[in-house]
Amino acid sequence: MSDIVQMIILGVVQGLTEFLPVSSSGHLELSKYFLGSHFEGGDNLMVTVILHIATACSTCVVFRKEIAKLIAGLFDRSGGAESRAYIYKIVISMIPAAFVGFFFEDAIDVLFEGKYVFVALMLLVTAALLTAVHFAKKSDGPLSYTKAFIIGVAQAIAITPGISRSGSTIATSLLLNVSRVEAARFSFLMVVPLIFGKVAKDLLFGMPSLNGLNTTALLAGSVAAFISGIFACKWMVSLVSKVRLFHFAVYCTIVSISFLIYYYTHQA
Repeated sequence: MSDIVQMIILGVVQGLTEFLPVSSSGHLELSKYFLGSHFEGGDNLMVTVILHIATACSTCVVFRKEIAKLIAGLFDRSGGAESRAYIYKIVISMIPAAFVGFFFEDAIDVLFEGKYVFVALMLLVTAALLTAVHFAKKSDGPLSYTKAFIIGVAQAIAITPGISRSGSTIATSLLLNVSRVEAARFSFLMVVPLIFGKVAKDLLFGMPSLNGLNTTALLAGSVAAFISGIFACKWMVSLVSKVRLFHFAVYCTIVSISFLIYYYTHQA
């Protein structure tokens, strides 16, 4: 299978799973296993980051009106207090993940180096979190600064492949009594500046070389992730208010156990 075809498949996997509470990074790692994609050193994490940038762009497209309103409100001194407050909450939510990403990047790299069993086990953690939310009381409260920070901590933990970022942030929001619609909206918007901040950091301190990565394949994968991400983001916004997250917990459990059985039976 050519590099371009593999990257397109990985891009579609990333785009479809980024906005669902099933861990896009976990699905990417397991997909790499089945595709036989082996990236050396930091290239594995680089592929994941580039595909996440593509889906961050998808978020910008889907929420373009909301983002434009927030930016306009930032400069509207007479009536933009609500927009500024929301932006401040996003900034606060970024602090935990930014701290972890800045000071523990090397440790994070290791988690993206073929730790397939670990990824499968983390999918079970995602399933447990989604199951816990299933039994939580109905959420209909506002988003406060304190809640934004706690949700940010959940996002930082979800840097671990196999733990769903959207799942952990939406679930944490619901456990904190934030309304379902607001939980989804905040979850998708809070990651955008974080991903672009990662790019800015790399440009400032030296972008890692692509080594043996096929740039044409990376571009094809990014386009696939961007296009599929637009559809998945729109779908998830509507889905989160209708479907119980417990269904995704069942899915994560099935994927995890199925992979572990396959992996160990083929290691013999």
